[in-house]
Amino acid sequence: MKDHVLNTCKLMLAPAVRLLLRAGIGWKEFAEISKQVFVDVARQDYGLQGRPTNSARVALMTGLSRREVGRIRKVLTGGDAPPVPRPSRISAVLTGWHVDPDFLDSDGMPLVLPEHGHESSLNALLDRYGGDTPRGALSKELLQLGLISETEGGYKVEARDYIRSASDPDMLRQGGQAIHDHAATVVHNVAADRSGPVRFERMATQLEIDPEDAGDFAVLLAERGQAFLEEMDQWLAQRRQARPGASVIRKPVRTGVGMYLIYDETEGTQDND
Repeated sequence: MKDHVLNTCKLMLAPAVRLLLRAGIGWKEFAEISKQVFVDVARQDYGLQGRPTNSARVALMTGLSRREVGRIRKVLTGGDAPPVPRPSRISAVLTGWHVDPDFLDSDGMPLVLPEHGHESSLNALLDRYGGDTPRGALSKELLQLGLISETEGGYKVEARDYIRSASDPDMLRQGGQAIHDHAATVVHNVAADRSGPVRFERMATQLEIDPEDAGDFAVLLAERGQAFLEEMDQWLAQRRQARPGASVIRKPVRTGVGMYLIYDETEGTQDND
């Protein structure tokens, strides 16, 4: 089992190492981060009665010395907890404009919005989905990116999604979150003691595809995948708030679905379907 897990980790780490090397990060910096993750997961996942695991057990599980575990614990508890990743403000505004009934016409299409007004206005939309970002800065950015346009009747939305440039730090954050989410689903499914049913996780792959056909597939996926994700986004947005009349208020969870294109030019790829 250890050999299988280690081989799987090598596959998972290869893209991450490529990212690290491109950023000029070597193995020593990665090793320090790796230690922190080992200690953090061991403390959080293997404690008793809801309490973090003690240092002695963490050292035993991870192979680190108790002294090293103590040092890393100080690093982990020395600062504020990292914030929960959230969608960019721009993406949140575009999504709200396409799924929130207050900003849709009778056919379910995005309205052309006046700038001012308490309801169904651009300012109302930015207040609801723009967080603490100033209205002026957000609307200016939307205009400059070509995501909205100004017409005689008001502001019109021109795009459903905001595709960031490769140099945008938020794109890196979202990519890391996507890898984490997929890996978390796989780990849940292979755990013998999982608390709950298997989570949906499927792939459709073919080993011998002509590069030109692969390009056609990318176009097909972009079209049908986008339509599917918009349908899922609509469903999730309608259930964002607690259901009216619910007798029990439960702690909310983050849920959703991710999609990605598979394109692998490496030799010796094995079909795992």
